[in-house]
Amino acid sequence: QVQLVESGGGSVQAGGSLRLSCSVSGVTVSLSCMGWFRQAPGKEREGVAVLGSDGTFTYADSVKGRFTISKDNAKDTLYLHMNSLTREDTAMYYCAADFPCLVVAKNYLNGRVNFPHWGQGTQVTVSS
Repeated sequence: QVQLVESGGGSVQAGGSLRLSCSVSGVTVSLSCMGWFRQAPGKEREGVAVLGSDGTFTYADSVKGRFTISKDNAKDTLYLHMNSLTREDTAMYYCAADFPCLVVAKNYLNGRVNFPHWGQGTQVTVSS
């Protein structure tokens, strides 16, 4: 059984930073495609950052230069380090996984391929 559990969300001031974590069980992070998505009230879910096959990675244009996706294979944990946060970053953030990892990152981000496994989400609220 695949389980993804997000943590690290909270309320921060604009310009601040936050690190989200995703603890993974049931699959091995080192062999999985992994991603972060977010959904704000009244909006569709959007891809934020993805680690795909063959070392590919991609970010949404809105977060490039501010967010960094990374993983710790030994800990089966995925991270999203968020800097220079703005109110437009306010959303529920979800961790996602696909095993085995066979799809390049851009195809997850643009919605051509969907991740089959999802966490419950962690709320990020940015105020000013």
